[in-house]
Amino acid sequence: MFYSVTGNIIMTDASCVAVECGGVGFKCSTSMNTLRKIGSTGGRVTLYTHLAVREDALELFGFYDLNELECFKLLISVSGVGPKAALAVLSEMTPERLALAVSNGDVKAVTKAQGVGPKIAQRMILELKGKLSVNTSSDGGDIFTEDPLSDISSNASEAVSALQFLGYNQYEASKAVRSLDGSLSVEDMIKRALALLSKNL
Repeated sequence: MFYSVTGNIIMTDASCVAVECGGVGFKCSTSMNTLRKIGSTGGRVTLYTHLAVREDALELFGFYDLNELECFKLLISVSGVGPKAALAVLSEMTPERLALAVSNGDVKAVTKAQGVGPKIAQRMILELKGKLSVNTSSDGGDIFTEDPLSDISSNASEAVSALQFLGYNQYEASKAVRSLDGSLSVEDMIKRALALLSKNL
């Protein structure tokens, strides 16, 4: 229903921000990562949003960038994971770090989020890994005739997996990563690849 809201920040607290748009203040629950990026009260901001509809309430969630929004939606798709836990994870780690944790099966990293125990963390990793689907062309055939990751470094391979978790297909991700310096750290590869991919949208 709502793609984004743009306006002046009229209030922030530890878990939400209110943005005034056309005389209406929209209260958006959000992560600490977004709160750190948006600036202080009175500034202007655009938040990408997700509207959760329940029998007894409507709740709007807002995020500074689309990557964080997509990660939030993936997290709440995991069985037993609600918005509160998803926000806790995204307050503890960036989408890039979450993608790395899922790719590496790093339960310990996920459990650093407040209120997220080992069982829930394991479920997140298991179910989100399952969403890294094999990429196919529009006619149903495989995009690649050979393994596109067979001749790249382990860091590059991890970066490609992380980018796939963030919603890019294997062709897009591997093409962006191959254009980078192979000596970069995984996190730097992800950041630079995201910058390249965003220019091509």
